[in-house]
Amino acid sequence: MTAPRIVYLNGAFLPFEEARLPIMERGFLFADGIYEVSAVLDGRLVDNAAHLARLDRSLAEIGIANPYDAGEWERLETELVARNALSEGLVYMQVTRGVHERDFAFPPADTAPTVVMFTQAKNVSRNPLAEKGAAVVTVEDLRWKRRDIKSVALLAQVLAKQAAAEAGVAEAWMHEDGFVTEGSSSTAFIITGDGEIVTRPLSTALLPGITRAAVLRLAEEAGLRLSERPFSVEEAKGAQEAFYTSASSFVMPVVSIDGRTLGDGRPGPLTRRLRDLYLEMARAS
Repeated sequence: MTAPRIVYLNGAFLPFEEARLPIMERGFLFADGIYEVSAVLDGRLVDNAAHLARLDRSLAEIGIANPYDAGEWERLETELVARNALSEGLVYMQVTRGVHERDFAFPPADTAPTVVMFTQAKNVSRNPLAEKGAAVVTVEDLRWKRRDIKSVALLAQVLAKQAAAEAGVAEAWMHEDGFVTEGSSSTAFIITGDGEIVTRPLSTALLPGITRAAVLRLAEEAGLRLSERPFSVEEAKGAQEAFYTSASSFVMPVVSIDGRTLGDGRPGPLTRRLRDLYLEMARAS
């Protein structure tokens, strides 16, 4: 028999079917919360300290006290991975402002936050899409002004992902004033004809991607040319190579944008090298 799926809810590890939340949960009513996702490879967490630091920052930005320190978060993640016998995939963590009668203003300060965690099995390192390359479409960026906060309010991203699904492609790249901000659940990169790796600089307009930071560090260590600057949709469509990064995709080659083929229509050599470098780092961590 298949072992039951185990989740974590407010201090307890429970079978998935037994986990319940009250109707007055503020994450449900207002999307008043923060989430984070860490990858798991060979049964181990990847670049997890950086993910937990971003979780802590996002919570602080919206005034929710972090219920656990980094050591306790990692202990809970590790136990959840072990209880679900997860070899490769993701650990999802969510903290909301808790349960209280519906009112827009914050509840009393002593209201306990709600903590939810679960795992998802996913083929991240050997994803077949990485071999053939992903197609993306571009959509208008409809999100709020604090995109640097990893909020659970993801309706705009849901709509972007649905646009990608309806187009039969893997991802949507969002744009504002003609310039790419980021993917619906990823950081966007292009590589110019002269081999320069380009991604948008950090600001409140986009999420500070953890995989983004690791790839930039690895590229710099490898002596590759980097540029953090805005790039337009049109520049992206004319790029020699492109890729996106995230905890759930690592480094994913892009071979077409809005139906326009990049390069020779196959994952480019520089993108492949970056993916290999990231996988090497992830396994070593």
